[in-house]
Amino acid sequence: MNDNAVSKDSVVIERIFEAGIDLIWKLWTQPEHFKNWYGPKGATIPVAEMDFRVGGKRLICMEMRGMKMWTTGKYTTISPNTHLAYTESMADENGNLISPSAMGMPDGYPETTEVTVLLEDLNGQTKMTMTHAGMPAGSGADGGWNQAFDKLVEHIKTVR
Repeated sequence: MNDNAVSKDSVVIERIFEAGIDLIWKLWTQPEHFKNWYGPKGATIPVAEMDFRVGGKRLICMEMRGMKMWTTGKYTTISPNTHLAYTESMADENGNLISPSAMGMPDGYPETTEVTVLLEDLNGQTKMTMTHAGMPAGSGADGGWNQAFDKLVEHIKTVR
């Protein structure tokens, strides 16, 4: 299942994965797993630092076509196996914030966005609803997230 909605200021993607909720939670919260699926097709994640606690810092590096893009943020909600939320902002490799315009993003691109992941157990499968609030319509985030979730499906096959 793959229902997507793009509103003016958020991307919402719903997927059902052929994996238990415990595994899907680990794939979102453990850096060694996150690095294997995050980002669009062709992207790699050489750095995924995740201080997994409310208020804990994230620092992620996505590399694609020889370019590195760093993001940082903080975990705002952690309810094990059901609800995860974190902020996300563009940064340098040390986690210092960089304005979107300095990174070549268009006017109006938000300085901080929030990703919320809701998981629901469906008798051995997991329904995931991911909302990336603050992403402007047409930003391409929905395509990138869907490619990442396609990679997540493939990663699930390797960790069963």
